[in-house]
Amino acid sequence: MKTMVKKVFGMIVITLLMGLFAACGSPKSDEGSEATLPKEINFGVMQLPNDETLAISEGLFDKYFTEKGIKCNFINFDSGSDVIAALASNSIDFGVIGSSPATIALALGIDVEMIWIHEVLGEIESLAVREGSGIDTVEDLIGKKIATPVASTAHYSLLNGLKNAGIADKVEILDMQPLSIVAAWDRGDIDATYVWQPALGDILGKNGKIMFSSADVAAQGAVTSNVEVVSKKFSEKYPDLVTSYIACMLEAGDLYRENPEKVSEVMAKALEITPEDALTQMKGSIWLTLDEALSENYFGTSENKGKLAKIMKETGDFLKEQKSIEEVPSQDAFNAYVNSMYLEKAKTLLNK
Repeated sequence: MKTMVKKVFGMIVITLLMGLFAACGSPKSDEGSEATLPKEINFGVMQLPNDETLAISEGLFDKYFTEKGIKCNFINFDSGSDVIAALASNSIDFGVIGSSPATIALALGIDVEMIWIHEVLGEIESLAVREGSGIDTVEDLIGKKIATPVASTAHYSLLNGLKNAGIADKVEILDMQPLSIVAAWDRGDIDATYVWQPALGDILGKNGKIMFSSADVAAQGAVTSNVEVVSKKFSEKYPDLVTSYIACMLEAGDLYRENPEKVSEVMAKALEITPEDALTQMKGSIWLTLDEALSENYFGTSENKGKLAKIMKETGDFLKEQKSIEEVPSQDAFNAYVNSMYLEKAKTLLNK
């Protein structure tokens, strides 16, 4: 895992230097109020069955951004480490990221804040083993090779699940990204994997079965999620546009709750899977309403912080224990990082 930290830190240093050199030869962007809107916004996205993918597919960003004369650039990423590097270099303004990489971003001093939960993870991320391999219990994993993207939410859930079984130090964990995991599974190079959809679906369709999921681990106290972070440089300059992003995600969430079958067809086309698989994947996580996001179980309010900031701090403690980060930010730092202000502004806006 030290290698992973060095990898992420090295990517950040390189991208920061690239950004510095680019800035030296470029004029400064306009400063001022939101009366001067940005010409474009860069969104770091992932191929996930969530509200953001739905909003892009249904053209909701046009309503909230394009119609204001703002061009939306959607840049695809495969891992949280890549999103962290892009945020550090100011290559993107917004980014979707797992709760574990989001914790690492704060620990590394990346100047971002958390504004939304796309999905609370359940069966959409799971530990898969081979049918007929003789691995029928968690204890059967002792001495086996398990692939997962290190420092991801999947890695966090995997280690918690193994720790609860008392075998966290008795398996070999291989750091791989989802596409590489599927290829390694096809070659027979790994015995198990903890990964998310749609790679998980590929594995299950190739003689895989689920041993336990992030829903199981969450029930034991280790909750994970995919969240949205935004550059503070952007949010401080354009707070109303951050609120617009929240409103965009809320509208997408309402579309899903109103007609999940219809949305599954949209998601299937976006992710190149079947509607049945899309629906299964979406049901494998929880899409929050605005009131749920503002509840004590998640963001809470500006005056009464919810449990999310505490969960993030606990995630940081765990990551330090695993040597994925060197220092854990204070609880006060996490309280500031998990910013409910934009949710509160969205609620005020929607109640007008």
